[in-house]
Amino acid sequence: MYEFIQKFHSGWAYLALLLLIVAVANAAIGLLGKKEFTPKDRKIAIMGLIGTHTQLLIGLILYFVSPLGFSSLGQMSDKMLRLTSMEHPLINIIAITLITIGWSKHKKLSDSNSKFKTFSIYYGIGLLLILSRIPWGLWM
Repeated sequence: MYEFIQKFHSGWAYLALLLLIVAVANAAIGLLGKKEFTPKDRKIAIMGLIGTHTQLLIGLILYFVSPLGFSSLGQMSDKMLRLTSMEHPLINIIAITLITIGWSKHKKLSDSNSKFKTFSIYYGIGLLLILSRIPWGLWM
């Protein structure tokens, strides 16, 4: 079961990253192009939100069944164990929280420029945080 969840988490990460990159790029294009915020833009943003939340759920399940997750918290001197058991989960939870805040904030805004700006900032920072803590050595 552990191996299936690990492979699913790794595979879904490609889709989640793609959805998030598309959402950030769409927001940046809309902001720089002074475009009108449309239902299509909203759908793109929510797909990024859903992709990252699904990845978080899979990751939390993996965290508690993985030998590199919760059970290895006491071994912080090993760089790879520290990354997989502490840094990766914590930073990604923060990133997904920021993405969720960006989604919530956009609903209170009325003009398109503000919506695109909110998505660009919150989703963009979330994307950077996620990319900073991917265990590239284990993933590829």
